[in-house]
Amino acid sequence: MGSNESGSLLSGLMDPLSRTNKNNAPKGRRIRRCRSAPVSDYVALETGFPSGPRTDQSFFGNIHPSFRIVAAFLTVYLGLGTVCFYLVRNQLKGEKTNGVVDAVYFCIVTMTTVGYGDLVPNSVLSKLLACAFVFSGMALIGMILSKAADYLVEKQELLLVKALHTSKKVGHIEILKDIETNSLRYKCIVVFILLLLLIIGGTIFLATVEKLSLVDSFYCVCCTITTMGYGDKSFSTQAGRAFAVFWILTGTICLAQFFLYVAELNAQSRQRALVKLILTRRITNVDLEAADLDDDGVVGAAEFVIYKLKEMGKISQEDVRLVMEEFEDLDVDQSGTLSTSDIMLAQQPQIEK
Repeated sequence: MGSNESGSLLSGLMDPLSRTNKNNAPKGRRIRRCRSAPVSDYVALETGFPSGPRTDQSFFGNIHPSFRIVAAFLTVYLGLGTVCFYLVRNQLKGEKTNGVVDAVYFCIVTMTTVGYGDLVPNSVLSKLLACAFVFSGMALIGMILSKAADYLVEKQELLLVKALHTSKKVGHIEILKDIETNSLRYKCIVVFILLLLLIIGGTIFLATVEKLSLVDSFYCVCCTITTMGYGDKSFSTQAGRAFAVFWILTGTICLAQFFLYVAELNAQSRQRALVKLILTRRITNVDLEAADLDDDGVVGAAEFVIYKLKEMGKISQEDVRLVMEEFEDLDVDQSGTLSTSDIMLAQQPQIEK
């Protein structure tokens, strides 16, 4: 493809609207007039803001699909594990209470890799079952971290941002912009608050129900949520193990999610520092030559934007190539711009098929 054709394609890709309104648009504002992709449905789904009339008012219809998938896997895992370890309960060695409670408790302790040692397999069958459930449990924890935990934190994040803006008269759009800008920071705050509540709640429970001292209770809590699990202090009563089924799973996942957000926040800070450096440094002739994608000796706004985004690591040359290929496929009349007729002609073969 020649240089003139490439130039027209680039300008059509990045700024098709501004060329038709070139005389009316103020100088330097044309690129800013482009509209974002229609993601309102996605934003409404993720944030809870309604985007239109709701057709499903049921409780289960309002649950995020990712959360439903994780909940289904967790239910199957705990159900199957409870049945298996209940059947081999006589092959487990250690302090026992109720058979069903101990089975569920052993599943949670195994899945989260806490491993207190208060209940341990004592036969070939129980050891093989423990090996199978520890690997599948770790995989399930990874799924929870990547889907359900992040989704639930985002819901709490939205409540936190709304609470922070109660004294200000801001609309949903402003709240969404604030969340987009400081999302990771808010998530870290939410998870940290939840983590503190879990630590305090677990310490109080161990002190009152398990009759441990405050120091031992706090020590047991720390050993549990970090999955260190020395085993010298653990949940030994039936009520304690019933509480531990929910508390251990929530606490270990919450701590892992907190460290994950902290790591992402550090990476985001480095990325923002890189962007600031790139945007503040002086442009040289070498930069202009690299930004001149169509080799016409002139760098247009679209070329400059693409070059800066590549420098920031937002996109790669491969991303640009793939987008240009899609543009060329849609540009049926080879005019260098996209119109309604181009889209209709490009979709005709698919409709006929």
